[in-house]
Amino acid sequence: MGKTISVPTKKRTALDAGVTHIDTAESYAGGYAEILIREAICGYDRSKIFLVSKVHQDNFEYVNILNACRRSLERLGTDYLDLYLLHRYNKNIPLSDSMRALDELIRLGMVKNIGVCNFTKEHLAEAQCYTKNKIVCNQVHYNLSFREPERKGLVEYCRNNDVFLSAWRPVGNLPEDIPLVLKEMCDKYRKTPSQISINWLISQSYITTLSKTRHLGHLEENLGALDWIMDKEDIERLRKEYPNQQDISDDVPLG
Repeated sequence: MGKTISVPTKKRTALDAGVTHIDTAESYAGGYAEILIREAICGYDRSKIFLVSKVHQDNFEYVNILNACRRSLERLGTDYLDLYLLHRYNKNIPLSDSMRALDELIRLGMVKNIGVCNFTKEHLAEAQCYTKNKIVCNQVHYNLSFREPERKGLVEYCRNNDVFLSAWRPVGNLPEDIPLVLKEMCDKYRKTPSQISINWLISQSYITTLSKTRHLGHLEENLGALDWIMDKEDIERLRKEYPNQQDISDDVPLG
């Protein structure tokens, strides 16, 4: 599905196509991913890009978060992040200290919005108690196959508290033998299984997705999941009838 291209080229192609949400983390390739993104966004209007990064859970102490954010900003070549996230719950470091650091980053103008990744609804609520700013996002493993955010009440909690749930791996590993209910949706909407999988998520309120783009063909397919809305009855049918649903993430369970 198309030739392999460099990360900067892919990012530029995505930006030219109107994709403005770029997600990374200090832990991706040991920080090198942030350097590649700096190269990719060079020359573009920074105000039109929504740039997200994450601090690794080992760096959740107050001073370490401040320093980690400064390093990320330097690698990214920008003065601020639109969204900064705690990458994973760490029971060994007081969450109150971590949230106080995020508040300080907002006060300093280094970060505009704050959020978390892979938090249960209980830990998300706890985090909100420790900050005077609004937590706007929780990134979690969520797709047609892996339903932990549903099973543990996180989806409902986020909707009720105006928190966006951002689904990573929104497609997952689709089986070679595509389930009948998914085939029927592909026929109805004239879309691929991946496009149906992504749109099933983004057609629901307070849910966004993070999709990898390995090549131009992949980018084009991802874009085909946008700008249309799945019928409510089809959303519910996929929710109920999609086979082999898993209650817990096989990668990063909620913590």
